[in-house]
Amino acid sequence: MQPAYGTGWPTAKSGRAEWRRRERGGHRYSAAVTSGLELATALDFGNAILLGALLGIEREKRNVREGFGIAGLRSFVMFAMVGAIGGHLAHTLQAPWVLVAAIAAVAAIVVAGYLAAAKVRPGELGLTTELAALVTCLLGALSTSGNRELAIALGVGAAALLAYKQPLHDLVGRLGWDDVLVGLRLLLALFLVLPLLEDRAIDPWGVINLYKLWLLVLLISGLSLVGYVATRWLGPGRGIAVTALAGGLVSSTAVTLAMAKQSRDEGALPEPLAGGVALAWAVMFARVVVLAAVVAPATFVCLAPAFLAMAAVCGLGSVWLLRSGRVPATAAAAVPMKNPFSLLAACKFAALFAGVQLLLKLGQQHLPQSGILAIAALAGLTDVDAITVAMAERAKAVAEDLTLAVVAIAVASASNTLVKAGLAVGMGRGLGRSVLPVAAASLVVGGVVLWATA
Repeated sequence: MQPAYGTGWPTAKSGRAEWRRRERGGHRYSAAVTSGLELATALDFGNAILLGALLGIEREKRNVREGFGIAGLRSFVMFAMVGAIGGHLAHTLQAPWVLVAAIAAVAAIVVAGYLAAAKVRPGELGLTTELAALVTCLLGALSTSGNRELAIALGVGAAALLAYKQPLHDLVGRLGWDDVLVGLRLLLALFLVLPLLEDRAIDPWGVINLYKLWLLVLLISGLSLVGYVATRWLGPGRGIAVTALAGGLVSSTAVTLAMAKQSRDEGALPEPLAGGVALAWAVMFARVVVLAAVVAPATFVCLAPAFLAMAAVCGLGSVWLLRSGRVPATAAAAVPMKNPFSLLAACKFAALFAGVQLLLKLGQQHLPQSGILAIAALAGLTDVDAITVAMAERAKAVAEDLTLAVVAIAVASASNTLVKAGLAVGMGRGLGRSVLPVAAASLVVGGVVLWATA
């Protein structure tokens, strides 16, 4: 008895037809798979060629501008194709030596071209084009070895690095040795100190966590660093508005003091200088919102209306004051812009923040809400960042304290604003008359909005 159809072996009469049907189906499946593989392979090679063309166009334009070069568009496309073919063969044949041989061949060609060019123009050649050729070959190999996305990202980055030669040189020229050392200290603080700290509280009250404390120090230093880099990139002579914007990220108090001192110089116009102060305050209010929202996102909805309203008032006042007269040419340069990150300053802020956190915890246990607000007002006299982060952390841990945290941050910001207004009045000649209305209007508007949205 013959087995039923479909159970394994075909019958004698239907066997040949069934095998033909299965064979045709197998061919269609094989053709579909082959077509898919061919399309993927074509995309890989096309990507390699496009990356070679991208880098080659940049080198070709550079050669035309400088009047000399050892490789251009066609050479770079060929380098990419050599790498792509080597990577494809090494991947499909499981023979890594093919790729090694391809890279060695490109390297030999590049070295020969460099030596020949060095005889024509000795002392005028660099290694950028030669290294770009090797990178192009390796990018082609990456494209055909299953890493197409990585090859695209690295290729675009390499092209940008080549194209932005002069801006990068200008940036390095503006950096001082102290800036380099500060960058190294920041990297040490991020990648060496931070991993060594344990993510746990070390005090009996459970509020001082060294890991989170250091992470917040790095966050605040990073925000300040943005303003510092902007000032160094744009230059202090670009105007009081740019300096105030960048300086507000570093320290609005420093901007206030600098403008107040500048207003005492003979011939200085207090109104534009007051406009710079108001603009730095506007940045400070926006900075508080960003800082609190990063630590505790729930605080954004409660803080944003009042603080953005205060920032808007200061911004409008700044626009009005800046239009009142011509800014002295030396005003922008008067703002002291030191690199905001130093290990000593970071440790001081960490100690201040830890002290504020401890005071808030003890106040929560032994004082009413008014006592916490008094602590916030005192902390705001010197620095608003510490109390902002501390109260945001508290709101994140205890959802019921969200309203109290928002009010405390507002009190600290108001205290800090009043102190800076007092400095402007006491140290500036005529600056206080322009600054005080802006400070008063911003605090009144902020208080009304906070009361309406509470």
